[in-house]
Amino acid sequence: MQEDYKRRDNCRLCNSKNLELVMSLAPTPPGDAYVSSKELSQQQSLYPLDLFFCKDCTLAQIVDVVNPEILYKKYIYNTSISLGSPEHFARYASEICDFVKPEKDSLVIDIGSNDGTLLRNFKNRGMKVLGIDPASEIAKAATQSGIETLPEFFTSELARRIRTKYGQAKIVTANNVTANIDEFPEFIEGIKKILSPNGVYVFDTGYGSDLVKNDLIDVIYHEHISFFTVNSLEPFFRNIGMRLVDAKRTPIKRGSLRGVVKLEGGDYKVSPAVGELRDMERRDRIDKPDTFQAFASRMQETKKSLQTLLSEIKSSGKTIAGYGASIGVTTMLYHFDIGKFMDFLVDDNPVRHGSYSPGYHIPVVSREILNEKRPDYAVLLAWQYKDPIVQKNQEYLDKGGRFILPLPKIQIIGK
Repeated sequence: MQEDYKRRDNCRLCNSKNLELVMSLAPTPPGDAYVSSKELSQQQSLYPLDLFFCKDCTLAQIVDVVNPEILYKKYIYNTSISLGSPEHFARYASEICDFVKPEKDSLVIDIGSNDGTLLRNFKNRGMKVLGIDPASEIAKAATQSGIETLPEFFTSELARRIRTKYGQAKIVTANNVTANIDEFPEFIEGIKKILSPNGVYVFDTGYGSDLVKNDLIDVIYHEHISFFTVNSLEPFFRNIGMRLVDAKRTPIKRGSLRGVVKLEGGDYKVSPAVGELRDMERRDRIDKPDTFQAFASRMQETKKSLQTLLSEIKSSGKTIAGYGASIGVTTMLYHFDIGKFMDFLVDDNPVRHGSYSPGYHIPVVSREILNEKRPDYAVLLAWQYKDPIVQKNQEYLDKGGRFILPLPKIQIIGK
């Protein structure tokens, strides 16, 4: 046990110690720990990033848990400026309202609410809303924008206080949050306290199936410590007096799982979609460790190929930049060991500009700099957004620049 992180030896979902290491990634700093020029002299700690598989409940998980205070208190990610997120959450709110049919003035609580993008959609439908997010500056800005947000971590004690002050919620949401919770059973017990008898808990989370099918190495980082599936979640909820009543795949973040959960005794019937996804996972062997080990092997091959390509480019005297400065980019720079090749990183998020990447301290610049400095190659670290990035950077390509797409298959884009 170290003061800034701990390594657990049991599954966070079922407590089993029957865990198997399926992928050992390179240790990294916290993926979102971009620093200012004044902080460049400060050494950033690296933390293990090993993926284990529970052979009892089939949950794939990171067992090294970094202190949440380190990861989230200065979090700078904003939902509203993430490509596609506002539209996604507008559809999300509409679909959940169609499913639940909440009355006006019903309470909707969003855990990990960020800047209130999702809750604003419920508020516009006449519902009372409450956000919870430990990133104090983001929570303050959300409250000032009209979405009351508590700047706290969600705990059982906070759930008790919320129930006393605000009452029970018809809808509790947690999006891209459930995968970040270490003490998951305690988290769900807190949700049970604030959920009305016929309310629902709705979550969007990274999907273990898409992780390995789509080679999503950049969704593995210290914030994302669980990669859920229907096979792992269905018995978990049943054992604590809840029921997974709906499940669907969504394209957000290149592959997510949305689940709807009721309290035992609630009115909602279990959708056939739950069984369909459960069966699909078994057919695709997502419930077996060897599937994750095969994913790890593919990433090793990608690493070797990238190393060879970038070494040849550098040795010929050409310049290389990276395109993307997200949390997941940190995983790619370290695991593929390619940070050493990057002269600078380009990002479309102005909040990143002028900062330096975690650990490697590569400068982050705006897209305009790409055309000014015109590196010979730019590695599309934000490879999931290849099409929109290529589309808005035609000037760079027209003047001889080339993009290198690292995943799902290495490809050079340009003249």
